Amino acid sequence: MPTSYLESLLGEHEKILLTTRQHWLLLAGSIFLEIILILLIFAASVTAAIFFPGYIALVVAIGFAVLLLPIVTMTIDILSWSNRQYIVTNRRVIQISGVFNKSVTDSSLEKVNDVKMVQSALGRVFDYGDIEILTASELGVNLFRRIERPVQYKIAMLNAKSQLEGYDQIDEPPSPAGETEPYALLIAQLDSLHKQGLLTEEEYQAKKKQVLDRI
Repeated sequence: MPTSYLESLLGEHEKILLTTRQHWLLLAGSIFLEIILILLIFAASVTAAIFFPGYIALVVAIGFAVLLLPIVTMTIDILSWSNRQYIVTNRRVIQISGVFNKSVTDSSLEKVNDVKMVQSALGRVFDYGDIEILTASELGVNLFRRIERPVQYKIAMLNAKSQLEGYDQIDEPPSPAGETEPYALLIAQLDSLHKQGLLTEEEYQAKKKQVLDRI
């Protein structure tokens, strides 16, 4: 999938934190029979050409015609796998699928209530698993099956959600005494967000001034 298409979906100051797709074992399983068919048809064509040398042109033509079907279906499977992506940004989780007709589903990190990961013993060996995202939206649940690097994906989501919630809390008025974070900590948090690119220079200076004005 062209990177430019993914970038066209991003909002202002939105950055990609992690991109993954379904594990290659899933692709291997879907094209295994097609590969076997291709090898069998090729072997049969070569054998027929050896035993019937006077009909080589006919054998080649028939063999090529028969080979087209598994080759086309295998190509479709590969393209579908390579164009299905699961992305974590600093604002949301995005699922993209489709080769020519694109389907895009996203969930705001603010609406993510819980993240569940399931890994089998084989999944731990080959680093794949299922990620289930519970959200407050009408759809309720997003299930990503057998994706690569599920642990890193879950950690990236939780870290991004934590940073996003921290960013939102900066704009809130000070809490009652005993619950207010030290102003120095707020300024350090602003500085960290600025260095990570989550705040522009103008936003950083404006919010820093807001904090200093409270002192």
